[in-house]
Amino acid sequence: MSANITRLFEFPYYQLENFSLDKALTSFKDGKWNSISTQEYINQANLISRGLLRLGIKKDDKIAVISTTNRTEWNIIDIGILQLGAQNVPIYPTISKEDYEYVLNHSGAIYCFASDETILEKLNQIKGNTQLKGVYTFDDIEGEHNWDEVLQLGKDESNQPEVETCKDAVSTNDLATLIYTSGTTGRPKGVMLSHGNIVSNVLASQKRVPLRFGETKALSFLPICHIFERMILYLYQYCGVEIHFAESIEKMSDNLKEVQPHVMTAVPRLYEKVFDKIYGRGADLKGIKQKLFYWAIDIGLQYEPYGANGWWYEKKLGLARKLIFSKIKDGLGGKLDLMVSGSAALQPRLTRFFAAAEMPIMEGYGLTETSPVASVNDQRNGGFRVGTVGRILDGVDVKIAEDGEILIKGPNIMLGYYKDPEKTAEVMTGDYFHSGDIGEVSEDGFLKITDRKKEMFKTSGGKYVAPALIENQLKQSRFIEQVMVIGENEKMPAAIIQPNFEFVSEWAERHNITLKDNVALASNEQVIKRIEEEVTVCNSNFGKWETIKKFELTSDEWSIDSGHLTPTMKMKRKIIKEIYKDLFEKIYRG
Repeated sequence: MSANITRLFEFPYYQLENFSLDKALTSFKDGKWNSISTQEYINQANLISRGLLRLGIKKDDKIAVISTTNRTEWNIIDIGILQLGAQNVPIYPTISKEDYEYVLNHSGAIYCFASDETILEKLNQIKGNTQLKGVYTFDDIEGEHNWDEVLQLGKDESNQPEVETCKDAVSTNDLATLIYTSGTTGRPKGVMLSHGNIVSNVLASQKRVPLRFGETKALSFLPICHIFERMILYLYQYCGVEIHFAESIEKMSDNLKEVQPHVMTAVPRLYEKVFDKIYGRGADLKGIKQKLFYWAIDIGLQYEPYGANGWWYEKKLGLARKLIFSKIKDGLGGKLDLMVSGSAALQPRLTRFFAAAEMPIMEGYGLTETSPVASVNDQRNGGFRVGTVGRILDGVDVKIAEDGEILIKGPNIMLGYYKDPEKTAEVMTGDYFHSGDIGEVSEDGFLKITDRKKEMFKTSGGKYVAPALIENQLKQSRFIEQVMVIGENEKMPAAIIQPNFEFVSEWAERHNITLKDNVALASNEQVIKRIEEEVTVCNSNFGKWETIKKFELTSDEWSIDSGHLTPTMKMKRKIIKEIYKDLFEKIYRG
C-alpha cells in the first residue's frame, strides 16, 4: 500500500478516494454514538478553513486546541488549520492555568478552540494576559462563542479557491504543529514537527501494524494532544479504519463492549490497571473454578512467541485460551486482536499475558521529538520479542553512543525546539538526535531500552543505579501501584512506594486486618511487612549495590491532578521527591 502523501491534510482525501467510510469519525454525544462519513469530515474541514480565512488566519499563524477528551471536532479543526499552512498547537487539558498561559504566549497562538466549561474556566482566568483574539468552544456554553460560528462563517464557498491556493503553498518541510512536551522538569519545550516528519512516521509505522484496510474499527482514548495518539489517528485515516472516540478512561470498559474495536492504543499504566482488574476476578471464584482461573493466568505469564516453549506448553495454552482467556477477551468487546503501547516501559508480564490471551500488545519506542515512533514490535515475520521495543522502522537509523545513549536519525526527527536554538543544539549531533535513553540493539536488530540517562544516579559509594529497571520490577507486584527509587549521592538505594490501595484493602479484609483509611493502610505493620516480602523478591534480581535497603509508603494516590505524574503518566521525579521530602529524610537521616 503506497501513496504520494507528503502533507498531513492529505490523509482524509486519500481515505475518501480509497475507502470512503460511512463512519470515519464517531463520538458519543447526547446519549448516543454520532458518526460522520469521510466526505462529511472533509466538507467540515473545508468549512473551518474558509471560516478561519474570514477570521484573518494566514500561513504560519498559531491556533491552540484544548480538549478534555478525544472527539470528532478536534480532527476537523486540525485538518482545517493545516490546510491553510497555519499550525495546530495542542495543549494538555490537565496542566495548570499558568502553563496554559505560558504555552499560549510562547507559541503566539491567536485563537483557541476549547472543549468544555472545565477548560474554559482556566482559560478565562489567563486569556487577558495572552494574544488570543477569540476562544471557541465545542460544547454549547451559554454566553460563549461556539465553534459552530466558524463553521457558519465558512458556509459561503466563494473563498474555497483561496483555500486551495493555501493548500498548494504548503510544502512537506513546512511546520505543521508545535507540541509542548509535558516535561518532568522545568518549563515545557515546544517541539516543532513538520508535515514531512509526521507523514514519514505514519507511512513507516503502517508497515508494522496488521490492519484490515477499510474494515478495522479502533477505539481512541489516549490524549490526542500527545503525538503518539495523533500519529496513530492519521495512520487509521490512511488505512481506512473507523475511529471511535471513547467517552473517558472511566467509561473505557463500557465503550469497549459497545464499540467492539479490533485495535486500540494505550500507555502501560492503563494496561496494568486492566490486568489487575482481570486478576482480581479470581478472588470472587471458588473451588475448582478459582484454581483453573489462576492456572490459566500462570500459563499466560510464561508465554513466549512463535511456540518457543514447546508443544506441551502450546497444548496447555490452547486449553487456557478456550476455557478462560476467551471469556476475558469477550469482556473487552470480543474482537480486540491488537493493542499498541508506548510512552513508557511495558512490563514483560503484561506483554506475555495479553499475547497469551490473543490480544497482543505490540510495544514501541519513540519521543515527541521523533514524531514519535523509532521502533515497534510486529508479530509478523518474527518481529515480536518480549522485553524489547521491536525492530527499528524503515528509513530510521539508530546507533548506540559510547555511554549507551540511543541516538536517532531519520525523516521523523523534529525541526527543533521553538524559539530555542540552544536547547536544540544540546540534543543534536549532526543529524542524530540524543534521546536521553540508554539502550542496546541485538544482533538481529531488536532495540531494548534499559534506562533513562538523566535518571541514572550514583550512590555515595560510586556505584551506578538504573532506577527504571528496579521500578518496573517492583510494579509487577500487585501490592505496589507506583514506586520511585531514590539514592543519588546517598549510601544506598531506597524507594518511596504508593501501595495499590484497592488490592491491599482486599488483601487486608481477607486476613482480618482492619484499615479505616489509606493513612492507616500506609502505616500498618502487617501491610509494611507484606510489601517488604515483595521488595525482597525484587531485590533477588539485582546486584547487591542496587537492592532496595529501605522503603516508605505514601498514604495518598499519585496522580496527574496532584502533580505527581505528567499527562502521559510519567513520574515527575523532582516534584515527588519534594512532596515526600519528610519520607526521604526519614529514610536517610531518620
